[in-house]
Amino acid sequence: MGKPTGFLEVKRQGMPYRDAATRSHDWDEIALLSTKHALQSQASRCMDCAVPFCQNGSVLAGMTTGCPVYNLIPEWNDLVYRGQWREAYQRLSLTNPFPEFTGRVCPAPCEAGCVAGLVDTPVTIKDIERAIIDRAFEEGWVTPVPPTARSGRRVAVIGSGPAGLAAASVLNRHGHTVTVFERADRLGGLLTYGIPKSKLPQPVVDRRLQVLRDEGVQFQGGVDVGRDVSITDLGQQYDAVLLCCGATVPRDVSVPGRDLGGVHFAMEYLTGNTKSLLDSGLRNGQYISAAGRDVVVIGGGDTAVDCITTALRQDCRSLVQFDIYPQRPDQRAPDNPWPQYPVIHKLEPGQREAQVRFQRDPRAFSTSAVAFLGDASNRVSQVHSVMLDAQRQALPGTERLWDAQLVLLAIGFQGPEPVLFQGLGIDHDVRAGAQDTGVDRYRTAVDGVFVAGDARRGQSLIVWAIQEGKEAAQACHRYLTQRHKSANA
Repeated sequence: MGKPTGFLEVKRQGMPYRDAATRSHDWDEIALLSTKHALQSQASRCMDCAVPFCQNGSVLAGMTTGCPVYNLIPEWNDLVYRGQWREAYQRLSLTNPFPEFTGRVCPAPCEAGCVAGLVDTPVTIKDIERAIIDRAFEEGWVTPVPPTARSGRRVAVIGSGPAGLAAASVLNRHGHTVTVFERADRLGGLLTYGIPKSKLPQPVVDRRLQVLRDEGVQFQGGVDVGRDVSITDLGQQYDAVLLCCGATVPRDVSVPGRDLGGVHFAMEYLTGNTKSLLDSGLRNGQYISAAGRDVVVIGGGDTAVDCITTALRQDCRSLVQFDIYPQRPDQRAPDNPWPQYPVIHKLEPGQREAQVRFQRDPRAFSTSAVAFLGDASNRVSQVHSVMLDAQRQALPGTERLWDAQLVLLAIGFQGPEPVLFQGLGIDHDVRAGAQDTGVDRYRTAVDGVFVAGDARRGQSLIVWAIQEGKEAAQACHRYLTQRHKSANA
């Protein structure tokens, strides 16, 4: 698998990015594809491991390592190294229905488990994955695969994010008639409105949606199940219902001044900007703007970085990101050994853009907001912060005031909105709404109703959402098959 001495001869070279100073002024995709020769050279570093941790998703020390989708990574790396790109695509598509999404926005836990990273640097798995699928689309290898026959059974999937689309794809290929309901005006869920288009261009989402349509999946956009249509009515109209509605209830902060104008949840900010961008190229002004404002982003995850990415492109005056954790070490700490996900200091692309723009890392580490201060118009004007010790307790004498006319809360999500679960009479708590283990972990207490993705497990990674969608679809298929057999017994 790969070249036996590749990891000794070839140094890791990741996918190139457009110049940070230039790209932060537009919405074009930030990453560039490496040459085929360079990618084959990187693929040669994949070793003939006895135990390829990269392709088996596990949770170690509370973090994901390895691929939850169970991608056959060593196999398609070997095929890329040998120049067999079409065969590499065929192996990749056996496990991952949407590698063009994961190859762009997944944090690559597969690379955390790469054995080469134990002694050197991991293989550029994510970059190679994206290169395979992009070439597959360019060469016309990605074609619709509709089922050869229909089962006569109908399934409603609620939500068109990664979990819902993965479930719809699997159920459709089993021959069931699948309708995906999406409350937004565009399909794609988080893929469309939750991720900046510079990371995941909309044409990349739309072309996959078209493949699914051509395979026979039906979509109904602009339908808010639970409000526009009753979830119990859907349960009577369809043979099964699969809830893939995500964990969209944001976590809030409880500090003085929270109700001031200019303090917003991250997804409110990101969704409005992306919708305006897609609707009018931002000409309609129907979004929250950071233009000319001092911006404080509260939170340390990917959503916080997406806020940074967006605020820069809106031409903010200044920007700081509060991270309650101390600055991570440059190398793995002794209590963070391989193959755990590496908790190390690094700059995400959006943070790198901010560093170039303002000549500093945008993060304020070990920092927490304790109050928002307002002006005469009852709008936020400053954020009062304090630094934290190792136990996250306030350190006396570290208080500081930051100018801020826009504050964005990006501190995660509590779980799914309760309306669908309440309509079914079941607990909407993501830990109580479904079984957590065994073959029935995607079934709810209501017969014929299943749940998957962030709606089941809570806020998580796109690869977990895709895998949960696949597995829930298989559970739903077994249910439909068994019920059909019982009805005809």
